[in-house]
Amino acid sequence: MTYQERLLRAIPGGAHTYSRGYDQYPENAPQILERADGVYTYDLKGNKFLDYGMALRAVNSGYANKQINDAAIKQINFGNNLTRASVIELQAAELLIDMIDSVDMVKFTKNGSTATTSAIKLSRAYTKRDLVVRCADHAFFSYDDWFIGSTPANLGILEKDIQNTKMFTYNDIDSLKKIFNTYSGQISCVILEPSVTEHPKDNFLQKVKDLCNQNGAVFILDEMITGFRWHLKGAQYYYGIEPDLCTFGKAMANGFSVAAIAGKREIMQQGSIEFQGTERLFMLSTTHGAEMSGLGAFVETMKFMRTNNVIEHLWDYGSKLVSLMNSTAKKFDLEKNFVAGGIECSPYYLTFDKKGQNSLGLRTLFSQEMVKNGVLIPWISISHGHGEDELKLTKKALENTFEIYKKAVDEGFEKYLIGDVIKPVFRKYN
Repeated sequence: MTYQERLLRAIPGGAHTYSRGYDQYPENAPQILERADGVYTYDLKGNKFLDYGMALRAVNSGYANKQINDAAIKQINFGNNLTRASVIELQAAELLIDMIDSVDMVKFTKNGSTATTSAIKLSRAYTKRDLVVRCADHAFFSYDDWFIGSTPANLGILEKDIQNTKMFTYNDIDSLKKIFNTYSGQISCVILEPSVTEHPKDNFLQKVKDLCNQNGAVFILDEMITGFRWHLKGAQYYYGIEPDLCTFGKAMANGFSVAAIAGKREIMQQGSIEFQGTERLFMLSTTHGAEMSGLGAFVETMKFMRTNNVIEHLWDYGSKLVSLMNSTAKKFDLEKNFVAGGIECSPYYLTFDKKGQNSLGLRTLFSQEMVKNGVLIPWISISHGHGEDELKLTKKALENTFEIYKKAVDEGFEKYLIGDVIKPVFRKYN
């Protein structure tokens, strides 16, 4: 029995997030990984891969970072999870409050979905309204009903939950105005990422905030990815905007399980207990939310990032990588069939067929050939450990890959692809 078969037998989907499922990778990608170090991952056979996945963007200071790991181990030796609040719990909370200008209070949890759903609950309680408005262009906010119901993968979601979520388009303020006009007095909150593949245009984020303020809705920025990548103080600082609520996760603890819901005191304190006689909101309660090892890792990750100018490195390396990918594609006359772009600290690549149509088949083939050359690149996530040596390795892999990719564009990817084409995560049918 293969590792893939064993994984599917033991775990629904074969992994604990669908983005790690076998349907997201080419046939020749390693089915299971044993360890990682810096920016390299290793399978059980000892095969080494330069990694641009970086644990789904959760690691931006390098795998197995000793400084950060030692801080986590220190907290493990202190007991890791205590009967009452721990010293590191308070230190971590005060650190985040001091770092992020919009944050008066914070509550930690273990994953981003829990944090964003807590933000939705707070908003509904604060406004006494039901409707949630989310950005349609942003790929993922939560595994909970309010989000999944708005995707094609809505099996098991009640119709009322589907109807309670409305969608608008990023950088299109009129699409949001239309929703506010249609559902006047019904919208509890608007949730979006500050940016993903493009910067906000024409003061877009400020206009979203203004619409929320004018209509009594809570303005939520999901910074799971942008936080501690665009800027140490968040993309909200980079773009000069302060939300009512914000959420963080992913790289805030360099791969340790830490996420957070944070924001304005008047909204956050609804989840508190000291106001006698007020109706109680059971905001968020989790045994492991304040696990000391993760919070120790968060505090140390912030130290490491400051000391080593990690943010600056992400922007610099990303710019070099995008330039390298596009120049190499041009060398093979593939500039219309392979395009790298996006925001430099978090770039993307796109694959197009001869007709100019986005092609998952060619994307799978590209990933397959890069794996053959020792590079795991399902998407592009940059870490502190990506440097000049990694650029050289990537350049060689790209050149070897584009030799095959060129033929596949001309003759059809089916001739060169082994196995199935990767599939969208959010799809109606398997």
